[in-house]
Amino acid sequence: MLNRIIGFPLMALALTACVTINIYFPAAAAEEAARTIVRDVLKSEPQEPAPPAKPDEKQSYTPQGHPLAIAFGVMMEALVAPAQAAQADININTAAISAIRASMQKRQSSLAPFYRSGVVGFDNKGSVTIRDLNAAALGERNQVKKLVADENADRAKLYSEIARANGHPEWEAEVRSTFAKVWTQEALPGYWLQDASGGWRQR
Repeated sequence: MLNRIIGFPLMALALTACVTINIYFPAAAAEEAARTIVRDVLKSEPQEPAPPAKPDEKQSYTPQGHPLAIAFGVMMEALVAPAQAAQADININTAAISAIRASMQKRQSSLAPFYRSGVVGFDNKGSVTIRDLNAAALGERNQVKKLVADENADRAKLYSEIARANGHPEWEAEVRSTFAKVWTQEALPGYWLQDASGGWRQR
């Protein structure tokens, strides 16, 4: 009996440690944050927001068993819920992120004609790429190259800064992947997009 009484607190301590360090990339929150930024940068028309995902319904039940086991279960539920809630947000409201967004937004009016003409397109890695430089006038080609280089530099800084601002630099690749999907989804009519196999299509 004594072993059981001692064992429950030790088990609770071990599982609590797991809860505090086992933090996963919050994909849904990251996609929502990416959509906010992309729409702001592209100045796309507002769209109906997707309905929020419904949380898994919990089955009602009457606790049964040893009182210590019941107490342990209640304690773990109280610990896990706040930990999960803390993972469900992505901070994009920092001075550095705002500066990058402003820089990208300012550049879009210059890039837009090249997106629509197919000179430049959104690639499948969250960047922009020169798709057909010959489609640009000779005098515009250096401008296109500079615009693309500057845009990609800002995008790379954006993905890195979002991961860093949220305390997880290791999330950078996942942030980039999330943005790659959202850029394609939010591209304006006439823009050129690269699919997963490397092919191109016009929105």
